[in-house]
Parts: sequence; C-alpha cells; structure tokens
Amino acid sequence: MNVVGFKNPKANLETIGIKNTRTQYWNLNAEELIEETIKRGQGVLSDTGALAIDTGEFTGRSPKDKFIVKDDNTKDSVDWGGFNNSISAETFDKLYDKVTAYLQGNDIFVRDCYACADDTYRLNVRVITEAPWANLFAYNMFLRPEKSELSAMEPDWLVLQAPGLLCMGAEDGIRQHNFSILNFTKKIAIIGGSAYTGEIKKGIFTVLNYVLPHEKKVLAMHCSANVGKDGDVALFFGLSGTGKTTLSADPNRPLIGDDEHGWIGNSVFNFEGGCYAKTIDLSAEKEPDIYKAIRHGAILENIGFHEGTRTVDFAYKNKTENTRVSYPIHYIENALKKSVGGGPKNIFFLTYDAFGVLPPISRLNVGQAMYFFLSGFTSKVAGTEAGVTEPQTTFSTCFGAPFLPLHPTKYASLLGEKLRNSDIRVWLLNTGYTAGPYGVGKRMSLPNTRAIITEALSGALDKVEYETHPVFGVSMPKTCANVPASILNPRNTWADKAAYDAKANELALAFNKNFEKFAAKAEEEILNAAPKALHAV
Repeated sequence: MNVVGFKNPKANLETIGIKNTRTQYWNLNAEELIEETIKRGQGVLSDTGALAIDTGEFTGRSPKDKFIVKDDNTKDSVDWGGFNNSISAETFDKLYDKVTAYLQGNDIFVRDCYACADDTYRLNVRVITEAPWANLFAYNMFLRPEKSELSAMEPDWLVLQAPGLLCMGAEDGIRQHNFSILNFTKKIAIIGGSAYTGEIKKGIFTVLNYVLPHEKKVLAMHCSANVGKDGDVALFFGLSGTGKTTLSADPNRPLIGDDEHGWIGNSVFNFEGGCYAKTIDLSAEKEPDIYKAIRHGAILENIGFHEGTRTVDFAYKNKTENTRVSYPIHYIENALKKSVGGGPKNIFFLTYDAFGVLPPISRLNVGQAMYFFLSGFTSKVAGTEAGVTEPQTTFSTCFGAPFLPLHPTKYASLLGEKLRNSDIRVWLLNTGYTAGPYGVGKRMSLPNTRAIITEALSGALDKVEYETHPVFGVSMPKTCANVPASILNPRNTWADKAAYDAKANELALAFNKNFEKFAAKAEEEILNAAPKALHAV
C-alpha cells in the first residue's frame, strides 16, 4: 500500500475497516487532484481552467434515500418522518461493511478538513472518496486547515463516499441502489451509489443542524450572509435556486458565506470554506462575481460546451437544470478572510413564488416572521432534486426542511428568541413570478430585486409609506427608489384582477393547510399572522 501526501502518522484506515488499498492519496492540493482527474479520464478543463466533470446518474440530491440511524441517542431527539427516514444500526453496519469492502484494493483519496469558521464550534471532518474530483469538491467546500495541522489532525466525523457501489434496495434495507446515511452515535456518514457531490456537503450540514441547536444552543441556518462597510450583517434564507448565492454575492458587501451558517449571540459564522452555485443561464452581466470564480480550481458539474470548443454553454440543460460550480470562497474577490461577522441587522426570507401572488418585498413583524419561517414557502426548482423537472409549490420548514433532524419548533424558538426585543428587520422577498403564475407571468427582474435589497439594507425602506396585503397581511412599500412602483403591489401586475384574487386565496388556503401541523404548539402571535383566506376554491 502506497501513501502519497500529508497525513497524521497515527492515522490508520485499517482501524475503520479499509484494508489493502492500492494507493492512499492524503490531502492533495487542488492542482494534484485536477491532474489525477484528467489522468484518469474523469474530467476535462474548460477554457477558463475550471475542471468539468459528470456526476453520472444523479445530478441532484435524493431525499427519499437519505437516512438517519435510529438508536438510543436519536430515537427521542430526531423528528422522524418526512425527510428524516430511520434506519436500524444493524442495517447501517452491514452497509458500512459493504462500503469499506468496496473501497479495498482501489486507489482512494482522503481529505482532512473542518466545518465552522468560529473555532469554538469547529468540527473536524475526514472525507474519503474513490474519485479525485470528489475530494477536490471537499477541498473547495469545507474549511482548509493549515498544512502544519495535518500531521496531528483527528476527525470528529468520518464521511465515506462510494458512488460505484450499487446495493440491492429492499434486500439491503434501503429503498433502491443508492443511499446517504448518518450515524450520530458512531459519527460516520456513508454515501453509496450516487456521485452527486452535494450529498457530501449536505450530509455534514445535517450533522451541524442536529449538533449545534441540540447541544450548543446555536441556531443553524440554511442561508447566505454578507456584511456592509459599517459591519451590518444581512442573512438570506432560501432553498436552492431562490437566489441565496446570487443575491449575497454583492461587490459592495463582503461575503461571509453563501449557504450554511450558525448564529449565536452577536456572531454569525460560516460553516463552509466554499460556494456551490447554480450555473444555468449564468452570465457575466447578471452575476459577475460567480462568473469570475469559474477558473482553475473550480469544479463545473454536468455542464455542456459550445460545439467544437471548451467554452461553457451556460444555457445547456440536456442533462439537468441543476448545473453547478464549486469553488473556494476566496474566489469571490471581496469575501471575508475569516468567515465570521456580527449579529444580523436585516434578514431576508427568499421565496420562489410560482403562483405570482407575493410582493417583490414586504416587511414582517415578529409574528409574521415566525409564521413564514415555520412555513418556509417556496417552489422546488427544476433539477435540484431527482425527478423535479419544473417548479413545484412546496413548504420547506425553516427554508431547509430536508436538512433539519430536530423538530422545526426547535429552530423557530431559537430564531424567535433572537428577534424579540431587537431592532432586526425581517423581509419577505419574492424571487419567483410576477404578473401571473408560472407559465403565464414572468420571473422577477434581478436588477429590480437587487435595487430593492439595496434600499432595504440602507434603511431607506424604513422611511416610505406602506400598505397592507388584504390576504397575507404583510406590509408592502408603496415606493422604492430605482424600482417601478407598479410592481410593488402584485395585484397591480395582473391583467385579470379577479384571477389574482382567486390565486391569492388559493395560496392562502395552502398556507393554512400546511400550518395545521404546527398550530398546537404555536403561540397566539404566530397564529394571528396566518393569511386570511376568504373562501374555499
């Protein structure tokens, strides 16, 4: 067995069941991993130097195949059902043995990295992959220890990824041939049958969503964050495709992070060391920071090239609309060197409203903020999950339901504690449709959305008149600099006002139906924030 790279001399993979490997590549740098990928015929370089790879069968997460081991430590703390599928410790052990047996006799790539930019909550992670480009993904996305740390680094969590291992579904105690499983007792994550790299990052995010609120009283958040010149932090909550990465990449506001953060006291800190952005229809004009980050060291997933060239065709969606780029956070020119900021001054809930009902921006009081946070209304965007080919209206609790092991009220309670007796402003931002529903209306203009955010962050929207939405009760500004006043009240954008009223009522009923599962534990202030549906449709 050969060892290449830098490792803790005490680290021995045989103790975790990985024996008789051919060559172990430990903590290779980005250039070395790119060379290994190209040498093995697993990727090519684009004309900007970014590495282009294909993730195979899976181009998005597979939530139905994500499991958590149900044992004495988790049986009473995990909110079972929905996205939290249980699996027995015995089944996990059998699948773990299959993964380690599969990796034997092969080359493997090992990465020591960590999550949480705040050293108080640092989580060391060892990621073992069978492909060099998957290890490069871990290098890009997690925080990178100094070279001097590697000789003594011990993992708090272990991640094993074996996409070439295809299991037998029910015979192996799972749904089909792929799986992603977390074992909170053994602190091990195993991924089999899928090469989609997002399973690695979202696995550790799910770990932090359990450990930090449950054990440390830190609010774990599916949001992006940036900071102004005066130290004012802004948070952008939202599911994939709603604009977290795009809207937080602001040349005038240093980036803290684009997807996963913790908040405790007057500190917001990034969980990650990189960004994972959608590239469908990307352009230098619309998203210059992300566009410039697509260079040597970045990984492009499932993209296409213009015929006869190595120039990326960002409109290419023959395989998926969930084309992606992964890059280290310092590829964003004005990213903070240490991804930690103060407490937030503004919070934006991003929703991709396929109904075309919600305003481009509205101000929420505390009760409404809690209601919309628990509701997490958005639309699933094509390609981010297997089988989703067009937007589907959904409610994703806390804007991150697939990654929340605890009961939603745990996260909502932590947020509520922070909002009460504070001057934090909370906004609902619709990045979806206007002038009609999906298929009739049009997508919100990105320049308008950016202008609205600028006005909110500057405090200018504190000084304008508001009107109340008759169904949702949110406060809509009547004016906003550099934005047509005609779009601020969504009803005005519809040619058929009766059709708008019916659609707004339909969406309100959907909100009310969804919230029934929270009503028994919700405070009166939250219940009073529910939309006022007029009649059944």
